[in-house]
Amino acid sequence: MDTNHIELLHSKALQLLKDLEAMHIIKMHKVIEQPKEQKLSEQYRGMLSKEEGIELNCHIDQMRNAWNNSSCV
Repeated sequence: MDTNHIELLHSKALQLLKDLEAMHIIKMHKVIEQPKEQKLSEQYRGMLSKEEGIELNCHIDQMRNAWNNSSCV
């Protein structure tokens, strides 16, 4: 038997397919879609409040300045 991928264009099409499956004319398989890859910025958007974000940026700047001001011996 052939396997076909179809796109339903009308809301009643799914019920027609279910009826055909009930009559053992076709068999429908559930397809689990793979989640789209998200950018980390999209994934974590909104996790910090604006104030927390400002504090974090200040802390990162302080750490960078400390790193840049230290000398390797």
